[in-house]
Amino acid sequence: MTLKLIKTKKDYQEALKRLEIIFDANPNTKEGDELDILALLIEKYEEEHFPIEAPDPIEAIKFRMEQMGYKQKDLENIIGYKGRVSEILNRKRKLTLEMIRKLHETLQIPTDVLLQEY
Repeated sequence: MTLKLIKTKKDYQEALKRLEIIFDANPNTKEGDELDILALLIEKYEEEHFPIEAPDPIEAIKFRMEQMGYKQKDLENIIGYKGRVSEILNRKRKLTLEMIRKLHETLQIPTDVLLQEY
């Protein structure tokens, strides 16, 4: 395949087909180099045409709670009393800066996700 910028959906499909063919290419070979460059071109096209937005802050908290096996009660030490946790998770109260810091430290949710409007 002749490497070129991926500008159309057809170019993208052709690049994916070629990637599949050379996927197991050895590093530091002609095909290995082609694989590396093709992957970068595909990544650039996907970032422009299929962007993935950051998750909603409350959904991110709920998802992380599920991953960690946390219940609402477990957030009381982070956010405050039971009623406040419920208000946050039901979007009746906004996260404060202090809550965001604690959620980041405890649940390891990126601060840029927690700082978003919701």
